[in-house]
Amino acid sequence: MHIAIEVVALVAVVAAGAALARRLGISAPLLLVVIGIAASYLPFVPRVELAPEVVLVGFLPPLLYSAAIKTSLVDFSQHRRSIGLLSVALVVFTALGVGLVAYWLLGVVAESQGQEPLPFWAAFAIGAVVAPPDAVAATAIAKRVGLPRRVVTILEGESLLNDATALVCLRTAIAAAVVAPTVLHVSLDFLRAAGGGVAIGLLVAFVLAKVRRRFTDPVLDTTLSLTAPFIAYIAAENHYVHASGVLAVVVTGLLLGHKAPIIQSAKSRMSERTNWRTFQFLLENTVFLLIGLQTRWILEDLSESPLPGWLIATTTIAVYLAVVLLRPIWIIPITLLSRRILGPSRPGPVSWQSLIVVSWAGMRGVVTLAAVFTLPENTPDREVLVFIALAVTAGTLLVQGSTLPWVVMRVRLPGPDPAEDALQEAAVLQGAHRAAIEKLDEIAGPEDPPEVLDILRQRGEARAQAAWERLGRPETEYETPSEAYRRLRIAMLGAEREYILKVRDAGLVADEVLQRAQIALDIEESVLDRDEDDDVGGQSEDLRIKMPPGGACTHLEQAPLVLTPNTPDGCEECLAEGITWVHLRLCLGCGHVGCCDSSVMKHASKHYEETKHPVMRSFEPGENWRWCFVDEKLG
Repeated sequence: MHIAIEVVALVAVVAAGAALARRLGISAPLLLVVIGIAASYLPFVPRVELAPEVVLVGFLPPLLYSAAIKTSLVDFSQHRRSIGLLSVALVVFTALGVGLVAYWLLGVVAESQGQEPLPFWAAFAIGAVVAPPDAVAATAIAKRVGLPRRVVTILEGESLLNDATALVCLRTAIAAAVVAPTVLHVSLDFLRAAGGGVAIGLLVAFVLAKVRRRFTDPVLDTTLSLTAPFIAYIAAENHYVHASGVLAVVVTGLLLGHKAPIIQSAKSRMSERTNWRTFQFLLENTVFLLIGLQTRWILEDLSESPLPGWLIATTTIAVYLAVVLLRPIWIIPITLLSRRILGPSRPGPVSWQSLIVVSWAGMRGVVTLAAVFTLPENTPDREVLVFIALAVTAGTLLVQGSTLPWVVMRVRLPGPDPAEDALQEAAVLQGAHRAAIEKLDEIAGPEDPPEVLDILRQRGEARAQAAWERLGRPETEYETPSEAYRRLRIAMLGAEREYILKVRDAGLVADEVLQRAQIALDIEESVLDRDEDDDVGGQSEDLRIKMPPGGACTHLEQAPLVLTPNTPDGCEECLAEGITWVHLRLCLGCGHVGCCDSSVMKHASKHYEETKHPVMRSFEPGENWRWCFVDEKLG
């Protein structure tokens, strides 16, 4: 009963803390760490100790998997050089640098004070423990402050893979307590862990993909998805293979996430997405609360250390500073050097603002605390090393995590532009709608009712036009067609749901029938509601002229960037007929101003059909994107 009460209390505090963080506009991980630290000193809060196997097996695999399935495999591949330099080379560099600092203070200086010196293997072990930044902290804070997607991809990729490097280094350090390893032994051990982890991940992903293709029930498919990270981790970490379970989980998640549109049904993907969001929310926020709850008993154990307090404090501060400073010391020079030797990476060179932000975004998390508890009980000054791990974790979360938004603002690093996102979404949906109409024309036969074909064409067109409507001026006093449809349809759904509830309360229809009816309404309403969690932040900027995604377009290249409009006050035909338009488009062939396809009369498209002038541009304030009717390309 006590355990049940503690679990319920833990979940309640996590939910309340996350809700409070959203209301205050601060990061939930930071607030939960502070709440955990304060709660650890309350008399009625029991002593909470994180067992390493609970974190490394129970928390880490699902957290890594939930992040991996949402990570773009294409973006990950494009940034593999940057990710590799951070997740492997930087971790080793940090482990060695921190190890030397800890060895000099707790080894050389401690010995000069008459204390037992810390062996180098233990110093290197604490370096490996504090080396990897945390996947959850990086993702949560980076997306909250609205970083460019390229920076978020690099940080996510680094945090997905660096745990494997750190754990291999830690395993090597612990093994060195018994037998001094050679460079060849360390290299082979790393290759076995990395290669074995990748191989197991590929195998697990292949098998699960084959199995999930046969599952049409969303419940069964989601159940298998929830077990996937544990299958991959256990398969890699068993004593026969002894590979990296972290890498196996990441590879499995990346591949299954990439193949999800092929191997899963739409219902399965929706179910998996919802369940993993809930699972991830509980796990990641519980982790940060538990980090804070460790504080009291770690400090109590530290008080029993024979080392003088000034030496413990000096070592802790020195290790923290080393963790913070070694990151930019590595990132900035190695990035410039690799760019000079290998040339710019395929997506293009990283800006200096991005380098500063990536250098500062080095928050540590649960892996650091879990890893330090794997140190043998007979490790010299183990209680001091545990305290250092806690201090570095809490310090980076509170200092780097709380100041990262300020750093982003100071270097003026622009985040994703919502207007440009809407522009790209509109172009994609336009192309998808065109492909759908072509397919419809191909399969439609004379026996198909014309009214059904018209409804199909209108529904696809309405979805594409809803994306174009978001490009208009936000201060417009007119309601767009998609906004009107959403408002009216939600009111209708409310009336339908009210009627179903009346029937339910009257007991006239079987409950299973009513449940199916309610689910149908819920699915339609969920489509109308935009998901607020998909907003990555950032401010809208003027849409700059860019080369079309599909390559150069002759019409866009030859068309003028600006042209004097014939009727600057609005659509020529709408003004003449007294009709209200939604958005305006300017023909770059003759200066005609027409209303968009979301408007009632669609005068811009009709003007193209009459004149065949190929390029039009937006005539809305703050927008200068252009569209080629002939090639159907965006510029």
